[in-house]
Amino acid sequence: MNEEHIARAALARLAEPGDTAMGAALRVHGPHEVLRVLQSDGPLPPEFRRRDPAGYRVRLGGPSAADDLATVARLGGRFVIPGDRHWPTQLDDLGDARPIGLWERGPVPVRHAALRSVAVVGSRAGTDYGTYVTDELARGLAGARWSVVSGGAYGIDGAAHRGSLAGGGTTVAVLACGVDVVYPRGHDRLLARIGETGTLVSELPPGCSPSRVRFVERNRVIAALSRGTVVVEAALRSGALITARRARDLGRSVIGIPGPVTAPQSAGVHQLLREEDTYLVTSAAEVIEHVGLIGEDLAPRPSGPTRIWDQLPPEATRVWEAVPPNRSVDAETIARDAGAAAQTVAACLADLEAGGLVTRETTSTEQGEQRTWRRTTVN
Repeated sequence: MNEEHIARAALARLAEPGDTAMGAALRVHGPHEVLRVLQSDGPLPPEFRRRDPAGYRVRLGGPSAADDLATVARLGGRFVIPGDRHWPTQLDDLGDARPIGLWERGPVPVRHAALRSVAVVGSRAGTDYGTYVTDELARGLAGARWSVVSGGAYGIDGAAHRGSLAGGGTTVAVLACGVDVVYPRGHDRLLARIGETGTLVSELPPGCSPSRVRFVERNRVIAALSRGTVVVEAALRSGALITARRARDLGRSVIGIPGPVTAPQSAGVHQLLREEDTYLVTSAAEVIEHVGLIGEDLAPRPSGPTRIWDQLPPEATRVWEAVPPNRSVDAETIARDAGAAAQTVAACLADLEAGGLVTRETTSTEQGEQRTWRRTTVN
């Protein structure tokens, strides 16, 4: 751990996530100089504009960078910063809103997990439909070796993490609190499992509690880490829609899964789907088609069941439809009902019989043998 790690760890205590003034100052002056100025009584650099320095300096008496780094190390975690080999460079797309650093906990570095990753987000009050669809989607992504990124919350987030784990995949929970803080409390076992097999990640130092603003800013990290964001269920006012629009601003794919048109839990998704550059999907394969390699990760085209008569030419179809299923008729009757010449009907009936679509019956009469035809029952 070098001096830049220590300086950035200290600054992560002083600034809130998404602080673009801090980001601009770091870009121009570097972490050592910014920290030195904040620890002094002098004015802040011009990049902070009208920010009151007291808002940063009031936190100077909190836990030290050394304490935070030691805490995350005891948890088996790490603190990664821009320029590290484990830094996920897609976060650089956030510009001055890029995290000061990331606190990680888990065996899989977030850079590795995010190389092939999809964000799956949605309502905290997910319906049975929404949680089922999310579980199936996450399992499918895991089976195709795509990581699932979400926020660790109740509802759709939790279903996304569980589905990925059940499918043997890697899942990343981006938290709005420290990686040593269990929130929500009801997900203590889920978050523990993610920390054992995947990655818990936060830009907030250990011990930090969640807040509404931190949840909102957390969404930009979810969007930036992933190649695309899938929204399963979201009301008209939903944090999931914020994540989707952050993803669109970053040039990532924005994807929605429709729900019942009468369900308020899907109203936000449906509104999103009406916007430009939003894709409607129904399966993991269709998600991968949008976030994967062009021309290679194509989803199979869905189609209904194929029937043997689907392949018939138009003339044979007319003849086949003129053959009743519940009684036998002669060729003249079939020709009249089909509006086809006798020679055409004879040729079509021969082909239909060979294909098992009609059955020929022969009866003896005073005038000789009479041939009639009946449609064959085909499943």
